[in-house]
Amino acid sequence: MIQSDMSSKTTVLVVEDESSIASMLTMALQFLGFEVVTAARGSEALTLATSRSPDVVLLDVVLPDMDGFDVCRGLRSAGVNAPVLFVTARDAVEDKVRGLELADDYVTKPFDLNEVVARIRAVMRRGRELTPANGRRLRAGWVELNQDTREVWRHGEPVQLSSTEFALLRYLLENADQVISKAQMLDNVWSYDFRGESGIVETYIYYLRRKLGDTDQTLIHTVRGAGYLVRSAPPGHLTEG
Repeated sequence: MIQSDMSSKTTVLVVEDESSIASMLTMALQFLGFEVVTAARGSEALTLATSRSPDVVLLDVVLPDMDGFDVCRGLRSAGVNAPVLFVTARDAVEDKVRGLELADDYVTKPFDLNEVVARIRAVMRRGRELTPANGRRLRAGWVELNQDTREVWRHGEPVQLSSTEFALLRYLLENADQVISKAQMLDNVWSYDFRGESGIVETYIYYLRRKLGDTDQTLIHTVRGAGYLVRSAPPGHLTEG
């Protein structure tokens, strides 16, 4: 059962055209102390996001006027960097992969309110943790990460990462030259129970490798049966032993 802690005064933008679902989410989130703004159309969501600056966005994929994926792209193009969680009935694998490439999380309908709230808190927590008090930069191989500005460079060129991708990369770089298990990544990056779905780690490792140009795994090295290892100075092309 959802319990109110009234600890957060963050704003959640709920983009949902089904009024019953929008009302349920609104009431639950308001009970927990969130401020809630709703939109039933993608165009309305883009306008509200730029004017209200929400802290997190719950976004349906199927909307009357435009695709939720396009809305997410529009948010990023408009400079809205709030974490985005897709909440949708589209449960095909290709939709989940597409959604996770654009946003920070993907929840399918019918959903459990407790799970949605847990995921909202998790992406918010990741966002807060991404801005430390110091201005340290983390480096490994050809990749550099700025913790203050949340910028990432690949061979000196900027790379756009989602909040989750950034959090995972930062955790890997902070633990460079150490083998990190999937369980450790789930605990430290996602911070909530994925019900044994460690495949989410593999998915995001794949996204990072692709965006960072690490297709041959010389930066983020797979250690079979143990986890992953980031090489602070990749020694050429490594192969599995």
